[in-house]
Amino acid sequence: MIEIDFEALQALGLTHAIASRVARLAAHDPGTRLARVTESQRDCFTLHDGRTEQQARALPRLVQQLQAAGQVLTIGDWVGMRVDAHGQAWVVDRVEPVTLIARRANDGRRQLLASNVDAALLVMGLDADFNARRMERYIAMVRACDVAPVVVLTKLDIAPDAQARIAEMYARLPATVPVLPVNALSREACTEIGPWLHAGQTLVLLGSSGAGKSTLINTLTHAGQLTGAVRKGDGRGRHTTTARSMHQCPQGGCIIDTPGMRTFRPDAEPETLAATFEDVHSLARQCRFRDCRHESEPGCAVRVHVDADRLGNYKKLLRDAQRGEQTALERIEQRNKWKAIGKAGSQRAREKRS
Repeated sequence: MIEIDFEALQALGLTHAIASRVARLAAHDPGTRLARVTESQRDCFTLHDGRTEQQARALPRLVQQLQAAGQVLTIGDWVGMRVDAHGQAWVVDRVEPVTLIARRANDGRRQLLASNVDAALLVMGLDADFNARRMERYIAMVRACDVAPVVVLTKLDIAPDAQARIAEMYARLPATVPVLPVNALSREACTEIGPWLHAGQTLVLLGSSGAGKSTLINTLTHAGQLTGAVRKGDGRGRHTTTARSMHQCPQGGCIIDTPGMRTFRPDAEPETLAATFEDVHSLARQCRFRDCRHESEPGCAVRVHVDADRLGNYKKLLRDAQRGEQTALERIEQRNKWKAIGKAGSQRAREKRS
């Protein structure tokens, strides 16, 4: 049986739902205790058992089991930890995650970002980093992972068009998604985000480089994360955060910091992603045709009521999800098909001209 110090581990995000999953694990040797992965570097992990942090490695047997299931250990995982006679800590088991945030790489591989997360703070600057379409994609993809999205708009104090961009975000997003404009350097940010910071809660910060994630982490946790300026031309950051790490908050709970990212390809079925666009999903039932694609069909209720740019973003997200489900050979076959179509069109155009 794995030892659980619930009171000590609650500050690291332990909940009763996770504790019940620990109880289902197979029996382990005495001395095996529950810990959480607070940082991962390839095959080396930092574990916290509620009292101290230790560097650990995963047992080869566990690595093979996870690889066979297409999984790996990632930050936020709850694990069984045992220390051998030489003082080396080992990960001997992994608790099945309650939630898992992942994305697809350009080559189709699955990349895990964080596990056992309750809410995602989707950070975007109100300066040149502002992009409403990108925020819609972030929201859709974390919702598809059963994680609650919270939009955090930073640089409220310095962005010249801040109020107009805040109004645009409110108008474009569903009312069910909280939008928090903040100055990440101000203690008022703690008050705004306070309702999501309590014992047993785990948050993750997601956003592009230069959005102010590390600055926000420092304000909320006093973590001392490195920060850097953005480029003047386009507002892009310089990747001051290069690894994912977990930090405890004085108010309770913990936050996972992540490196900046611009692309966030979906790791979910198209049907699941479609349901995250609540307005489109609801209005689609009112379309004249059941298989309406919301393009040029008559009687399309979606095209009438949904902003054209938002609808285009919705369609692009579904196309990305469909590509993510394809194998490498299927992607090559599809690419060759469109090349052939393009060549045929060019040939017809040449024949017409001649």
